Amino acid sequence: MAETTSLDAAAFTNEGAAQGRTALPPELFDGVVNMPVMHQAVKAFLANQRQGNAATKTRGRVIGGNRKPWKQKGTGRARQGSSRAPHWVGGGTVFGPHPRSYAQYIPRRVRALARKSALNARAREGALLVVQPLAFEQPKTARMVALLRALGVDGQKVLVLTHDVRPAVHLSARNLPLVHVMPYRDVSTYHLLWSDVVVIESPALVENGDATEAESAAGSTEPGAPGDAAGAAAPSAGGSATPRKSRATGRGGAEKAGAAASRKRAAGTPAAKSPRTRKTAAKTSSGKSAAKAAGARKKTTARKVAARKSSAGKGAAKRSTSGTAKGATRKTAARKSASRPKKQGGK
Repeated sequence: MAETTSLDAAAFTNEGAAQGRTALPPELFDGVVNMPVMHQAVKAFLANQRQGNAATKTRGRVIGGNRKPWKQKGTGRARQGSSRAPHWVGGGTVFGPHPRSYAQYIPRRVRALARKSALNARAREGALLVVQPLAFEQPKTARMVALLRALGVDGQKVLVLTHDVRPAVHLSARNLPLVHVMPYRDVSTYHLLWSDVVVIESPALVENGDATEAESAAGSTEPGAPGDAAGAAAPSAGGSATPRKSRATGRGGAEKAGAAASRKRAAGTPAAKSPRTRKTAAKTSSGKSAAKAAGARKKTTARKVAARKSSAGKGAAKRSTSGTAKGATRKTAARKSASRPKKQGGK
């Protein structure tokens, strides 16, 4: 675990007069700088700024090229199918960019950790200044320039973080290219690392430090923690929040349930089956039904075999009968031809 250190920063009035140094809230400024998380947050921020509008046309989107430039054979030139092919001048582009989203998502806690690391980095460098609330009744660029000069940060990239939305302060610095004004709650890791000096109003620093402490305390309380157990046990002491199930399953409830079951048995009503008994009965019934289906299949198969055998026997008998009849017919014809007298002579 990294060592945490207490940090402080230079304090100034809203006119730029020095007031010594002030301690920074330990909930926000513990001195820990997480470089990989800051790198991830900056990459995601820059990627989310991209519109993703780059687009090129493929050969199917370029106008023209619907006809074959010349016939396939006989010209002596290489065969071509379209004048908008990628290797033609004015043809389509291969693997060119198309509109898409470059958005990247980072969890909220990771973003908060990256912003906290950036603030710690600026505080460790001595580039974080705390000022009293800026009292700008109307926009005045000269007044903002004078304040930055009094703070000794003119000519540097300055990020001014206000307690809330201050239109007059924002408009006073809008014409200064190296000054950026925004509410503290909207600051990102990129803005903190972009600037050379961070100027924060003291109310914003104190309020956000308290909010961070409350959030961390809420996040550390999980279901099942000792605090939750005490809170859950408190209502039951009065008896008003006792679960219905616990009242129903008390001693009196058990006696009533037993008496009802005995009355049902005495009346001949079958008692309710337990889940295990129901499962066993279901398995038994399924086994019986499977056995019945198997017996029915066997009977059907036996009937089919018997029918095939009987049909085969009938066919053999028919064939034998027809063969016998044909043989008898041939013998009778032979006898008749033998009994006829033979003709003699030419006529």
